[in-house]
Amino acid sequence: MKISTFKQHLNTVNNINFVQPNGTLVPRHFHITEAGLFTKNFIDCGGTVREEKSINFQVWVARDTDHRLEPKKLLGIIELSQKLFGNEDLEIEVEYQTDTVGKYGVDVQGENFLLTAKQTDCLAKDNCGIPLDKQKLQLAALETSKTCCTPGGGCC
Repeated sequence: MKISTFKQHLNTVNNINFVQPNGTLVPRHFHITEAGLFTKNFIDCGGTVREEKSINFQVWVARDTDHRLEPKKLLGIIELSQKLFGNEDLEIEVEYQTDTVGKYGVDVQGENFLLTAKQTDCLAKDNCGIPLDKQKLQLAALETSKTCCTPGGGCC
């Protein structure tokens, strides 16, 4: 989800609810302890130099169970951080710790923000020898032509 969409959704909700990929709600007394711009400069396995940028929110749960981060307050945090993000409408990632620190994408479902699982991928499949998935065809869908052998066609 891009920051612009995230901010639009914040303007429509009364509470901020983050739902983990397993369906568990992040405790409502969470804090946003960091809002940052992540820039990743790297070389993929095919030798291409790349850069990725994202906006990162660190979600942390403390013992102060009376704490509630209101949508308006989070919009204020984003506004303060805007000087880091500039005018770029970047993707949002959320860091949240369960057994270890996990990094999640963000999506919306109703009034909730869904923390979505992120996946690794090879960015240079065409350069590093990874075979492409075979296209699955149904034999019944194949057209027969004059170059195709058919029973009684006299080609064999």
